[in-house]
Amino acid sequence: MAELTIDELKEFLLRTLGEDETVDLSGAILDTGLAELGFDSLAVIATTSSLEQHFKIKVPEEAYSDIRTPRDFLTVFNQQLAAPA
Repeated sequence: MAELTIDELKEFLLRTLGEDETVDLSGAILDTGLAELGFDSLAVIATTSSLEQHFKIKVPEEAYSDIRTPRDFLTVFNQQLAAPA
């Protein structure tokens, strides 16, 4: 079974921002708000889309509003990955 890890999530988040070197995802960021980390709603949607393509799953749109922190990303995606196909 596939699982999204915090390290993988960090890679996807950083790819979404491209060359922006002002974003620091080191340290304990699991419960830090994505906005505080420098990610607006469009960046969250772009990251979600990239993760969906990578894992070949579809996250229900209503779950998007639940994604406010990196921990939320992990929870939402890992629930989808664990769900029966």
